[in-house]
Amino acid sequence: MTERAADPRDRQMAELAADILLDIEAVLIRPDRPFTFTSGRVSPVYVDCRKIIGFPRARRVLIDLGVDLLNRRAGVEAFDAIAGGETAGIPFAAWIAARLALPMLYVRKKPKGFGRNAQIEGDLKDGQRVLLVEDLATDGGSKLNFIHALKTAGAKVAHTFVVFHYGIFPQSIDSLKAEGVALHGLATWWDMLGAAERRGYGAAALDEVRSFLKDPNAWSRARGGKADG
Repeated sequence: MTERAADPRDRQMAELAADILLDIEAVLIRPDRPFTFTSGRVSPVYVDCRKIIGFPRARRVLIDLGVDLLNRRAGVEAFDAIAGGETAGIPFAAWIAARLALPMLYVRKKPKGFGRNAQIEGDLKDGQRVLLVEDLATDGGSKLNFIHALKTAGAKVAHTFVVFHYGIFPQSIDSLKAEGVALHGLATWWDMLGAAERRGYGAAALDEVRSFLKDPNAWSRARGGKADG
């Protein structure tokens, strides 16, 4: 379980990002009618970062926050190219690449199976330092697939960025750390819970969310859903 950021500046950025995601209804809180994911897990909360593409002002602020975070944590000259993971990460990678004046790539989930059979699209040069970008991180599994593809193609990958990090599955950080990759995200569910409390969301609903965040597997099993492990 990952709690809220300790650094005051990171915490301020997380609060703003959480407020923006609630404003555009990219985050839904519905414990009375839980969401069922493709895995079979049920959850009282749901996030859809794809909605951000429809809100130009919101996305500009979020990208600015992300670039500031990356500059502080990785350095202003840390990257040679920006790669988006298929498909949700592609627009965010494009905006960050434009903001940093860097080349953009995108990574397929698997080689396309015809023509050049490419998994990496764009002009990737051997040894380039590449930032992997996606919209969100849950357990980190999809990130590993993209990272392995980039490294196989000759890239150096030490950082990945997401707008939203669930922050409740320790393996999302541990699995990436084992690959030598740091995960950077603007906000987690803990930040979202804080934003919802500030906005006066019902106490009973937020208690259910808090229960889920502390043990998502138990919460899902208790309501007939599947769980990891």
